[in-house]
Amino acid sequence: MTAGTEQAGTTELAHGFCFGEGPRWFEGLLWFSDMLGEAVHTVNLSGSMTTLPVPGHSPSGLGFRPDGTLLIVSTQRRQILRYDGDSIELLADLGDLVPAALGDMVVDESGRAYVGSQARTDGVIVCIDTDAAADPVRVVAEHLDFPNGMAITPDGTTLIVAESTARRLSAFTISPDGGLTDRRVFAEGLDGPPDGIAIDAEGGVWVALTLAHEFQRLAPDGSAVTDRVDTGGRTAIACALGGIEGRTLFLVTTTDAYPERLVGTKLSRVDALMVETPAPGDHDTHHHH
Repeated sequence: MTAGTEQAGTTELAHGFCFGEGPRWFEGLLWFSDMLGEAVHTVNLSGSMTTLPVPGHSPSGLGFRPDGTLLIVSTQRRQILRYDGDSIELLADLGDLVPAALGDMVVDESGRAYVGSQARTDGVIVCIDTDAAADPVRVVAEHLDFPNGMAITPDGTTLIVAESTARRLSAFTISPDGGLTDRRVFAEGLDGPPDGIAIDAEGGVWVALTLAHEFQRLAPDGSAVTDRVDTGGRTAIACALGGIEGRTLFLVTTTDAYPERLVGTKLSRVDALMVETPAPGDHDTHHHH
């Protein structure tokens, strides 16, 4: 964040990786992928990092199941991996189902995973439900314009997906069986292509707008921008809410919107910013003033 555009209270948390994606807060750590560095990293609130190598994969979307299993999207191989804290194994191969490389993922409270396949006009969302006897892996939405970041509303009823090339967010109602129905526009005419998104306890949606060099918070009905965070010319890739009271917004940025131009660089970083509305759910409240 360059001088003059620094947000009050924005602090750098981590740097030195190639292309960060898929940030998720889980049990005191921010987890994120380095898509080009073939690794999944963690960083804690004091900036201490760990590295989980994922050689041969370009990891992007991440998500945690209720039992703590980490799911990892392998973008080019079109696979979902699972990490139990010990070893990484193949959970599902989506090669026969999807038209393009995979991108982001969101995991719901029951452990079902929704994964986007990033075709420019015929993108799809696949639901992976290993408890479903009939269809553990199935396409639940199609004809999306480069589906990217996804989030589920605090009440668990709605999935919101960023459609990058269309500069819009779309919403779906989540059926009891995990299907997606009643597609509708949540917000359109965005100031740039949306990438990663995060949702807060009020249903407000934080969106990384890559080429606009901004993170924005959209009102719960999608009608207005309530907050803007300028990145100082950096490319806004993805964001997550977490931290002690759920009120830290983690901002993943890099220097170019086109990953292939960044191979071999270490210019991606994670910044942290305190925000008013926390993440959904219960938080460690020992630090209230």
